[in-house]
Amino acid sequence: MAEPPLLALQDIRYRLGGQPILDGVELSIAPGERLSLVGRNGAGKSTLLRILAGEPIADSGTRFVQPGAKVATLPQEPDFAGHETVAHYVASALGDSLGPSDYRVAALLDELKLDGARLPGELSGGEARRTALARALVAEPDVLLLDEPTNHLDLPTIEWLEATLSSWRGAYVLVSHDRRFLGNLARAVLWLDRGIVRRLDRGYGEFEAWSNEILEREATERHKLDRLIERETEWAGKSIRARRTRNEGRLRALADLRKQRRQQIGPVGRATIETGPAEQSGALAITARNVSKSWGEKVVVRDFSTRIFRRDRIGLIGPNGAGKTTLLRMLIGELEPDTGSVKLGANLIPVVIDQRRTALDPDKTPWEILADRNDHVLVRGHQRHVMTYLREYLFRDEQARQPVRTLSGGERNRLLLAKALAAPSNLLVLDEPTNDLDADTLDLLQEALSDYDGTVLLVSHDRDFLDRLVTSTIALEGDGTAIEYAGGYSDYLVQRGPREAAAAATPAARREKAATPAREPTAPKQRLGYKRERALAELPRKIEALQTEIATLNEALADPQLYARDPKDFAGKTTRLGGAQAELDAAETEWLELEMLREELQG
Repeated sequence: MAEPPLLALQDIRYRLGGQPILDGVELSIAPGERLSLVGRNGAGKSTLLRILAGEPIADSGTRFVQPGAKVATLPQEPDFAGHETVAHYVASALGDSLGPSDYRVAALLDELKLDGARLPGELSGGEARRTALARALVAEPDVLLLDEPTNHLDLPTIEWLEATLSSWRGAYVLVSHDRRFLGNLARAVLWLDRGIVRRLDRGYGEFEAWSNEILEREATERHKLDRLIERETEWAGKSIRARRTRNEGRLRALADLRKQRRQQIGPVGRATIETGPAEQSGALAITARNVSKSWGEKVVVRDFSTRIFRRDRIGLIGPNGAGKTTLLRMLIGELEPDTGSVKLGANLIPVVIDQRRTALDPDKTPWEILADRNDHVLVRGHQRHVMTYLREYLFRDEQARQPVRTLSGGERNRLLLAKALAAPSNLLVLDEPTNDLDADTLDLLQEALSDYDGTVLLVSHDRDFLDRLVTSTIALEGDGTAIEYAGGYSDYLVQRGPREAAAAATPAARREKAATPAREPTAPKQRLGYKRERALAELPRKIEALQTEIATLNEALADPQLYARDPKDFAGKTTRLGGAQAELDAAETEWLELEMLREELQG
């Protein structure tokens, strides 16, 4: 006989702004169940968790809690009001305990590296998240309701949370964008879609195939009933399914890029260049040589070198406070290193999306945010109708004219991404771009970044996203060490091994420096030879001249009347543009080969 549920909902209904969010929801949570709650941004996942937690916000329906069962929740935005210290806030979940002095409070604060005496108002985003997590866990509830628990957490803390929940005796419901996290923990899936909840009694890894099957069946039924209805509603299923299908091809392309990147990271002289088209950027986007940075007594980055090529996708990982954002700012020229140098490639046009994200005017509509009062938005130089562009970011037609304040947090983040990715650029810099994004939006973001014809620098703690996108990973250890590995997060784990192995992966010259206080006398440095030295000195001027010529030709060819006015001149400029671009690629390639040879000879 099956055990009675710890927590159950029956016929839950909830409307927001006249729109049904929850429409007769039925679900139950049995002892020890490990559930994931998934759905599009704006589907009502956070609302459903609040109702499960006991907030009386539902319009109708009933909530059942087994007598004596304890339910704890981790909200997206915890309320610290009225609590003197971090320890007081955590202890408030215990009720009849010893308060902040309770051993359970002290143990969790120690595990999560939190100072119980801190004022809640002084906490960073990551510290606030860890504090709220400690409060949810401290009483060892029978049911845990966790809303985006990995947001603002670094990888070590995410892995700690995974280990904690793997051995958890109670039940839990997880709302998360982190597919790796859900795949490792969830044993059943609750899918909130168009107001109802469907249940899959298998792991999260089987959710996409199962949901796609349902969406396909529904699409067929709609087609049989009414073609017009199909055209209006198919977006929710068909486009998402197609995107996921396309991602398989993108993953295969990513494997080829990683192979190229592995060669680039290898010993000097083995690097190769990807010579595909780019938006007026050089083949070598960023060169960092032996850069170091300290804040007071703390060494953030020590003696780090890298070459980042056009169309590379570089992921930066490490614990919070390890220096990821500092290194990122040095690589894009926003922050000067204490020692070493950073050289940016020609004509880099960066767009930066930081983890704070610029606030949107809540009274404006998505249409106004993107195009003001116009009907079209300029997307990296190409005119697109606003509505067409918004649909690509999974917005419904009616949302285009609704105020931003009516959008969910994830939908607002989609809009910010749409605006940022429309701007002309050839270098995208993203600091924690996946926070609060649902699986469909992550697919969309991956697709957009895979198609992007420039270079991507990415700080992220989303392991699955890193595996799907990046060509190499720079790992910061927190002690000043930064090491680059070919591939994504899983590749990094394989290559890193124990910390000693990571140290052995550094370049030979750096290992020598770390192992011996004084260098042995070295042989005299070799030179390139007169002809090569002269070519290396002259090539930058040639590259600059070609870039200027290409820009001038593009400006002339942008004149829509040029062909009608002088077809011969138009044809001549078009031919010359192709030749100049080929000369530029050849010159950049030659310069890079000579520069790498020079470094190899000089050691």
